Amino acid sequence: MPTSTFSVRMDEKLKTELDELCAQFGMNTSTAINLFARAVVRERRIPFEITAVPSDAGLRAFRSLRRQAKANGVQGMSLDEINAEITKQADACNSAARGSARARKKR
Repeated sequence: MPTSTFSVRMDEKLKTELDELCAQFGMNTSTAINLFARAVVRERRIPFEITAVPSDAGLRAFRSLRRQAKANGVQGMSLDEINAEITKQADACNSAARGSARARKKR
């Protein structure tokens, strides 16, 4: 079977660590990448779970929003109630803006 070259850019330290680990497994990095590619094609998916690890900043922001919701009395609102409140607030802002525009026109 003909072969082709596949080039990947990666951090030098990561490559060194990968090379060393693959050697411990008794293979080179090229063989490991081929195993990965064959598994992806065979399973038609990435053969392991990829997840985002929540950052501390994201968790702090989420907790801050929860505190604000509790302080404003909206902590237990359903999504429909939240959307209705957003619509109500947007309508009020739009109405006020229209009133200001009319007042400026009269001048």
